[in-house]
Amino acid sequence: MSILWTGEPMSVREVAGKLRKKLAHTTVMTTLDRLYKKGLLAREREGIAYVYRPAMSRDEFHGKLVEETVGALLEKSTGTVLAALVDTVADLDQENLERLEALIAERRRRK
Repeated sequence: MSILWTGEPMSVREVAGKLRKKLAHTTVMTTLDRLYKKGLLAREREGIAYVYRPAMSRDEFHGKLVEETVGALLEKSTGTVLAALVDTVADLDQENLERLEALIAERRRRK
């Protein structure tokens, strides 16, 4: 995903060429196809090959990942997970804690 977030749509060959570790063409093709089927990539046919691009920005992906992960954890242990989230946010930076408070206040206003 990081390679594709850097710019223009790329073919399997172009993505494979940018990887630090050399992988078989079919491995890269299979991986890109799976990411496409999961909705993380979009693709268009260009000649006989597909070119791939991200279906969402890096920030949108991170948001989706956090929603899925935290959502699953909250189903099992709400109090502990929320406390850990607040502690982590506060430990990183006081500004982050203020942002979290502002987001909570905004969410309450919208309801």
